[in-house]
Amino acid sequence: MNNLLANAWPVLLPFAPVIIVAVTLLVVMISIALKRSHFLTGTVAVVGLNLGLFTLIGQIMGWFAVPEQMIVSRMFIVDPFAQFNMVFIFLSSLACCTLAYPYFKTFKDHKEELYMLLLLSTIGALLMVTAHNLASFFMSLELLSVPLYGMLAYAFMRDRSLESGLKYLVLSATASATLLMGMAFIYASTGTLEFKEIANALGNVFESPLMILGAAMMVFGIAFKLSAAPFHIWTPDVYQGAPAPVATYLASVTKVAMMALAIRFMLDAAVLALPTVNTLLLVIATLSILFGNLLALRQTNLKRLLGYSSIAHMGYVLVVAVSIGPGAYSITNMYMAMYALTSLGLFGVITLMSSTYKDAGEAAELSHYQGLFWRRPVLTGVMTVMLLSMAGIPLTAGFITKFFAVVAAVDGQQWFLAAMIILGSAIGLFYYLRVMLTLFKRPTRTIEFDALGEWGIQAGGLMVILVTLIVLYVGILPNDFIGWATQAIIW
Repeated sequence: MNNLLANAWPVLLPFAPVIIVAVTLLVVMISIALKRSHFLTGTVAVVGLNLGLFTLIGQIMGWFAVPEQMIVSRMFIVDPFAQFNMVFIFLSSLACCTLAYPYFKTFKDHKEELYMLLLLSTIGALLMVTAHNLASFFMSLELLSVPLYGMLAYAFMRDRSLESGLKYLVLSATASATLLMGMAFIYASTGTLEFKEIANALGNVFESPLMILGAAMMVFGIAFKLSAAPFHIWTPDVYQGAPAPVATYLASVTKVAMMALAIRFMLDAAVLALPTVNTLLLVIATLSILFGNLLALRQTNLKRLLGYSSIAHMGYVLVVAVSIGPGAYSITNMYMAMYALTSLGLFGVITLMSSTYKDAGEAAELSHYQGLFWRRPVLTGVMTVMLLSMAGIPLTAGFITKFFAVVAAVDGQQWFLAAMIILGSAIGLFYYLRVMLTLFKRPTRTIEFDALGEWGIQAGGLMVILVTLIVLYVGILPNDFIGWATQAIIW
């Protein structure tokens, strides 16, 4: 037994952050069984995520020795690319836990199980960014998705929340089936499940109908999970109906994990070399930018607007993947990390505005934010910075990431896609500025929703302020962040 543990330890050590989250999940389950306490359960979840994040940062900084030759396994690989994305998955999950506590505090029953579902889904997200095998691809994706169905419908006393969970369940199951069938076709063509072995076998099956069909079906499944057009129909309804902290999770953790896994699959398995896949991604990126931005123009519900905005942003990231191939990981790292933080800030404001109004619903309509500046100037500042970052305005992180996306398109001589990014950004500027102007209008006489007077000293308030400072810091002094993202390479 001792020899077995001695041999297993070097292999398990790189996965220590994931193991810590798994142990935290078990502790949360036991604590719920022994005594229901919303405060205790939420605290245990936050402490466990912090320990996992600290361990991960220690590994990246070299505080904890990790033997490089033992990091790679047949199913998962913990490389700098995975560690970079894991950091932002941890940060986003922590933020969602922090926002969930005040939001669900006023709910009467069964508040504790949300943290169990969130931790379980986070384990799936962490494993997704380390997967380099079709089997681990599918298992980790489902481990992320299945708890998410329950999280979306958690406020089931509201019709829209239940509808959100059911819609995502049915459509996600269809996408998963398509993804699995695509994997089966690829395996039938190449005889292997490992990404790099698929790349090695690609030369012999380059024109195989099964290989082309399998790769196309996987692209369709990935596009659905990323809410890219034309597989985007579910996005605004699910965003609108989901409880605000869960919508935050959907907009940050799931997008970071899915994009990281998609980039690893497309680069390691070399499916970008297939002309069919390149054409599909070009069409999907173009449609996502157009549909996402144009459909957002007429939205009066802020959550639906952000849902359509996410469609456009996924299009921008896919432009990078199409344009520069093997160099795409560094720019997608930067883009998805900053997109996740910006989403945390925007949905964090919505959550803070909605946390004390269980029976009245959520502060999701634009009219709820009219004149917010005159009573909550700091919260308005947070929202303004996040909207400017989403729009890609200079001195924010969004400008840096969108600039690199355009540079990637130009370097890849994808002039049409570069023009699409510029056009999409111009359209997006209109509806982001419309939201900003609403914040500074004359206040309405009746205030339906408002954040607590001491919101800034609560954990959720401190979180959105910290995220705002990070977005501004990266926008003003981006060199350190760019260097880290560039070094986060795929092995």
